[in-house]
Amino acid sequence: MSKILYTAKATAEGGREGNVKTDSNTLDLDLAMPSSLGGEDKEGATNPEELFAAGYAACFDSALQLAASQAKKEISSRVSSEVSIGKQSDGLGLSAKLHVEVKGATQEEAEELVSKAHKLCPYSKATRGNMDVEIETNAV
Repeated sequence: MSKILYTAKATAEGGREGNVKTDSNTLDLDLAMPSSLGGEDKEGATNPEELFAAGYAACFDSALQLAASQAKKEISSRVSSEVSIGKQSDGLGLSAKLHVEVKGATQEEAEELVSKAHKLCPYSKATRGNMDVEIETNAV
């Protein structure tokens, strides 16, 4: 990286059954292992997969807006993200599915913008070649 523009800082204690807090004090969240992974679904607690899904959805939607701006196309969009954890040959791994809704574009235009956003998004760049990412695009 040639120039760092921003650094987020967070600290976790207690792993998946602990707490995560950002240095800015914006987030201070209890963590709990989902029941499907052998934990208890504690009300008000989150997990790393939910946090990753939220970050990916927000980052991808921002990249999509940038792609539309560069194409001089006015759209509105909504991105929902699913992040899954599961078994793979070398242990546990992650996969993601993005559901992208684009208003103000044809299906073909929406798919072009989403493809460009996938190239621009830092989360997509970080995951490329490291985990399966499926993208569903719908012009609405």
